[in-house]
Amino acid sequence: MRAKLSVIIPTLNAASGLERSLPSLAEGLQAGLIRELILSDGGSDDATKQIADAAGAVFLTGPASRGGQLRRGAEAAEGEWLLFLHADSVLPANWSDAVIAHLPSGEPSAFRLKFDATGLMPTLVAGWANLRSWLFSLPYGDQGLLVARKDYDLAGGFKDIPLMEDVAITRTLEKRITLLPLALTTSAERYERNGWLRRGRQNIGLLLRYLFGADPEKLARRY
Repeated sequence: MRAKLSVIIPTLNAASGLERSLPSLAEGLQAGLIRELILSDGGSDDATKQIADAAGAVFLTGPASRGGQLRRGAEAAEGEWLLFLHADSVLPANWSDAVIAHLPSGEPSAFRLKFDATGLMPTLVAGWANLRSWLFSLPYGDQGLLVARKDYDLAGGFKDIPLMEDVAITRTLEKRITLLPLALTTSAERYERNGWLRRGRQNIGLLLRYLFGADPEKLARRY
C-alpha cells in the first residue's frame, strides 16, 4: 500500500506530551500507512524541536493559534488523508489496522476517547464525549480527526482561531463524522488540575457560547 496518511500535530512546549505520544505512531510507519509527520509549532522554547528532528518530522513555525497551526500543517501536507492529533494524545494498539480498514469508506472519522486516569469521573467524562460524538457528529480535537484531503479542502480547512477550531471544522464538513472502534488516550492533567466537574461545566459553557456566536478570541482568554 502506498503511504497515504499525513499526521499533523500542533505543538507549544509539548515535549513531555510528544515523548508519550510519538512512539504510538510507529506501527503506522511499519504498516506503510504514514507518509509524513508534521509538527506545526507556535513558538516552543522547550525540547519540542529536538524531539521533532529526532523523529524525522517536518517542523513548521508560526504564531501560536491552534487553528492556525493546524491550517499551516495541512497546507504543507502531501497525503491523500490527514490525521490531526493533539500532542498529548496516545494512539491505541492496532490503530493503523483500524484506519486502513476505514479508508475505503471515504468518511471522516475520529477515535473514541479515554483518559490516562481511572475512576468514576474520567469514565463519565469520556463516556459523555463519546456519546456527544456519536449523537451530534461532534468530536473534539483530543479525539483526533481523520479526514480525506479532498473533504478537508471542500470544508475550507481549519479556521485560524485559537479555540473551537475543532467544532468549526466538524460543522463545515459535508459528511457525518463516524467513530472508529478504538479509543485513544488523552491526558487528564487539566481536568485533575481544575477539577473534573468544574472543567466539564466550563467546556460545555464554552461550546454553547461559541454555538451562539461568541468570539473565539474572547473564549480563548476565558479558557
